[in-house]
Amino acid sequence: MKTSSGTETKTCPCCGTDLSGGKRPSESPVSVRMPSRWFSGNRQWVIWAGSLAVWLFITLVATFAVLQMYRAEGGHLAFSQSMFMQLSQMMPYALLTPFVFALVARFPIRRENWIWVLVLYLVGGAIFTLVHVGLRGATPYGVFDSKTHAWHSAAWDYQTHKFHIHWPIFKRMFENQSYDDIVNTYVPILFIAYVVSYYSKLKEREKLTSQLEIQLTKANLQMLKSQLQPHFLFNTMHSISGLMFQDVHAADRMMTRLSELLRMSLEEGTEQITTLNHELEFVNGYLEIEKMRLGDRLKVDLKISPETLDAEVPHLLLQPLVENAIQHGIAKVTYKGEVTIASRRDEGTLWLTISDNGPGFNGANGAQSKSGIGIGTSRERLQTLYGDDQRLEFRAPQNGGTEVTICIPFRPIIDTHHHKE
Repeated sequence: MKTSSGTETKTCPCCGTDLSGGKRPSESPVSVRMPSRWFSGNRQWVIWAGSLAVWLFITLVATFAVLQMYRAEGGHLAFSQSMFMQLSQMMPYALLTPFVFALVARFPIRRENWIWVLVLYLVGGAIFTLVHVGLRGATPYGVFDSKTHAWHSAAWDYQTHKFHIHWPIFKRMFENQSYDDIVNTYVPILFIAYVVSYYSKLKEREKLTSQLEIQLTKANLQMLKSQLQPHFLFNTMHSISGLMFQDVHAADRMMTRLSELLRMSLEEGTEQITTLNHELEFVNGYLEIEKMRLGDRLKVDLKISPETLDAEVPHLLLQPLVENAIQHGIAKVTYKGEVTIASRRDEGTLWLTISDNGPGFNGANGAQSKSGIGIGTSRERLQTLYGDDQRLEFRAPQNGGTEVTICIPFRPIIDTHHHKE
């Protein structure tokens, strides 16, 4: 059947129920927040702090280098004066560096835009030099006067003590400083910004991919679980319809018990994990229904280790396996059948066993019992939840029947009434 959007859906031929495991059109099984711009949010302060720290370090290195040079030439220079000289040179770089990072983040080089972006970067280099010269020239150590052998600002007149911009000095500073600022400072900052931006975007993509994988895994698990629920419902309804013409009161009790099971299943909602204790409650409800149908032909033996009751197990894990044991085991024999459910803990491993004394899995019936919808879905859920840390195996005991063994990591849940996804 196709919907109005043209997508294929699987529906039950009896009741029209959606069996595809999909959500309503308004719901999205995958919802991942797209990454924000690289130069935004709480990353701004990291760039500003990093720029200040790096240029302060360079300032200190340059300060000691200048002092060492003066001493080697027999001259004398105070540490404070050398420090202020380097601060006037380096601190404008510290203020300009974050804007270079922002430029790279806003206009990254791509195959289709590399020409005009390179032109933009070149213009940015000219602006970088212009601003640096302007900021440095405004400091008390902006320009060195060879006549007085003293440093002074190009924007302040020390004789009149008034604000006065010496445009020829700024022009000469720009001409002399352009090459050094662009080639030796601006281009390296540009390159570092590009590398950091690329690495940051790569990490964002990895994070986004990881989120998508998690969301897709959750959606796949929910789809698998949604396949089990109608499968269980239809089989149980079939059992009730078969009993309707034989024992109406028993069929009515089965319907009541089925409604309780459905309510328990709906309470679980989209949860994938529950406790073994809660899972056994659900299985016991299903077994009560089958006992009404099979009567004395069905005997159930529980061999549950108390320390495993709080262990986590996938919801609806045991019911398909128990149903498989009854439908393909006990229902096929005329003698008294027995289903045994056992659990034990072996260090960090939880072992679950479902066995029956039916005819075993030889022949076509056995092949069906090992590869039905419930078994296949259970295998896929275990693989999705636990990867290679799980096993689901069928075995034919020597005394006959079938034995299914499940091995998963032992992970206790403290609150037995708590269910987590």
